[in-house]
Amino acid sequence: MDPYRDVVEAYSEFAREAGDSPTFVAWARGVADDPEVVDWIGTLPGIKQQPNLVFAAARRHGVPAPGPYAALREALLADDGTIRATILSHATQTNEVGRLATLLPVLARVEGPLAVVEVGSSAGLNLTLDRWAYEWTLADEGDRVVRLEPDGPPAGTLRSRVVGPAPLPARVPEVAWRCGVDLNPLDVTDAEQTAWLEQLVWPEQDERRERLRHALAVARTDPPPVRRGNLLDELPRLVEEASGHGTVVVLNSVVIAYLSPDDRQRYDHLVRSLVAAGACHWVSNEAPGVLPSIAATGPDVPTGRRAFALGLDGRMVGHAHGHGNELHWTA
Repeated sequence: MDPYRDVVEAYSEFAREAGDSPTFVAWARGVADDPEVVDWIGTLPGIKQQPNLVFAAARRHGVPAPGPYAALREALLADDGTIRATILSHATQTNEVGRLATLLPVLARVEGPLAVVEVGSSAGLNLTLDRWAYEWTLADEGDRVVRLEPDGPPAGTLRSRVVGPAPLPARVPEVAWRCGVDLNPLDVTDAEQTAWLEQLVWPEQDERRERLRHALAVARTDPPPVRRGNLLDELPRLVEEASGHGTVVVLNSVVIAYLSPDDRQRYDHLVRSLVAAGACHWVSNEAPGVLPSIAATGPDVPTGRRAFALGLDGRMVGHAHGHGNELHWTA
């Protein structure tokens, strides 16, 4: 969902996208049809009007989910400033490690060892990419399962269904160096901050919630480094620092939508200039409308299927499910 859209339009779109959560579908439709609540949300700064942020803040302060829209409506309209304060002080920082199952085939196309710079990395869970085992179910080969083990004992297994001739790797890439950058890094050892990450998981998605808890436990054994800063300012310095450790890969996964439209263009231009200079490779996983220059290099997402445009060095190679469940290879 694009956070820089009209409230009614944004919540209507979210209702169409949130099919995995009947609660959020009902809540988003309720908001879109409720002028009083639309007005309440409209008093928030544009970037703070996002459905998942508003819903998570309401849930944090006692609105039951699953639960009826009426309870959300009552809480927002009767808010004494508590819910609003949480919305203003927090951000949507969903750190879905399941996306690694669709990102790894792209990352593995870069000759390693890798030095990974992740922008908008939240708690940095995707920086643990070399600690997991992977299983891909190949739809074009009678659902044959391909499994990939890391060099050491796997932290767990991440799974995805693959459609098309994706070049699945023969080994988990070696990561020689890793670092994230985020405006508000989350500390995997801080119980309150990790509780907020759990709050961002949609109500009915118990499997995602358990995967997040496990990923946090994995990260706590060796917390990935995440620096505080603006990605547009910090990225050139991080790329230069990373260059001494391996082949640099800049990774962004479902984060550029939270930049303003102008800053999205700035980011696109910045990373393309770094790639053109030979300073790094670029792996991108964003909604097609967020970085249209990448989406334009491949086929459109078929009608009725919601997916991200998965790119390598500015060119689309596939469509990826938002939580890593499925990869359609198009390159």
